[in-house]
Amino acid sequence: MDLTYPVVVAAAKSWFRLSSMDIHMSGTEHIPTSGGALIAVNHVSYVDYVMGGLPGVERGRYTRFMAKKEIFDHGVGGPLMRSFGHLEVDRESGAASMLTAVKALREGELVGIFPEATISQSFLIKELKSGAVRIAADAGVPLIPVVVWGTQRILAKGRKLDLSRHQRIDIEVGEPMHPSGDDPAAETVALRTRMQEMLERCILAAPASERPEGAWWLPQQYGGSAPTIEEAAAAYAEERRRRAQARAAKRRT
Repeated sequence: MDLTYPVVVAAAKSWFRLSSMDIHMSGTEHIPTSGGALIAVNHVSYVDYVMGGLPGVERGRYTRFMAKKEIFDHGVGGPLMRSFGHLEVDRESGAASMLTAVKALREGELVGIFPEATISQSFLIKELKSGAVRIAADAGVPLIPVVVWGTQRILAKGRKLDLSRHQRIDIEVGEPMHPSGDDPAAETVALRTRMQEMLERCILAAPASERPEGAWWLPQQYGGSAPTIEEAAAAYAEERRRRAQARAAKRRT
């Protein structure tokens, strides 16, 4: 039985209401009301789990998100994630993680995956991992692209939490894709192209007055000052290098 999920959903809806959050959501009819389906969500903030799961809630379903093992290893985060029925992803054992997702999908769950693997600090769609199309193909379920926009203004990587009222959030659910798995690379490119088109619609959906020149949360090609995809990739590579150094130093001590 889901005990934690309903409580958190109710709390989230109270937050939306009390903050007068301006949520624009479309395409929820593409989420099936029963049976296995994999939703692929872009990743621009730490609250994407909340907004990425909202289309499922609107269809009477809870999304079981795939999340990195480190969260499950945390003393508080681990039990909480398990209480939601989320799925553990061990990057050192990708095949096992895929099997876990495939099993959940075959059992009729709605599973969520962030195919970019990490938060996009450019706020554009990064290169995608092929796991999403391979999992959907292996499980024989539809792959449904979902794009969220505006969540980075609430809690982006390297930014402070902003609970300002009347924040606009756009969520678009795309038409289901049906990967065969015969060419995962090409199908992943097709998924990314679809998500890029959806993201542009979300960005341009708001009035121009809500896209101020130079805004940190807006990609440069739309008049903002966010890092380019290349700049963000370089920063992420440097971050990973530093983390690896820190882990190596810890092992030596």
